[in-house]
Amino acid sequence: MNIRFSTRELLDLGAAWVALSVAFMIIILRPFYAFPVSVIVQQLALSFVTVGVAFLLHELAHKVVAIRFGKIAEFRADYGMLFVAIMGATIGFLFAAPGAVYHQGRSTLRQNGLIALAGPVTNLVLAAIFAPLAFLAGGFLGSIGSLGLSINLFLAAFNMVPFGPLDGTTVKEWSTPVFVAVFVPSAALALWALFRLGLF
Repeated sequence: MNIRFSTRELLDLGAAWVALSVAFMIIILRPFYAFPVSVIVQQLALSFVTVGVAFLLHELAHKVVAIRFGKIAEFRADYGMLFVAIMGATIGFLFAAPGAVYHQGRSTLRQNGLIALAGPVTNLVLAAIFAPLAFLAGGFLGSIGSLGLSINLFLAAFNMVPFGPLDGTTVKEWSTPVFVAVFVPSAALALWALFRLGLF
């Protein structure tokens, strides 16, 4: 399987990575301007590592599965929504819809469902990977684990919401049982994660 990235796609992925990292930093450090620069820089670094990995692998999962089904697939950023994400974070509201992987080619309802499902499932797997750091490590590694766990649980649940262009809509159209099996535990874990971060 040959996975390639165009220059446009790499630029869009980079822009979305930066914007989401800044948005998460702002919403976690509320009001962020009240914190010392050193704290802001540290939180931004944490966001780049955790949000960056969560976002990039989520989108890469969509792309890989689409290509596996014989499609042409590329990520495109939604710069309007990236602006909304940053502005919304300043008032304590986070809407993380940075763009999407668009794919061309004929496909079945099942294939579209599996392509959509790949992103949230990847976030759940990443949450499990970050969990040991969150509960067993201290210091900076513990902070990475804690934020990585929470961010991935949030992104999995958010993307499984059956609304508009979010992944949950496509998954539910394909299979309601699969949708329920993934969405219900993801939503419960995301609520726990938001409480853990003090954002709920």
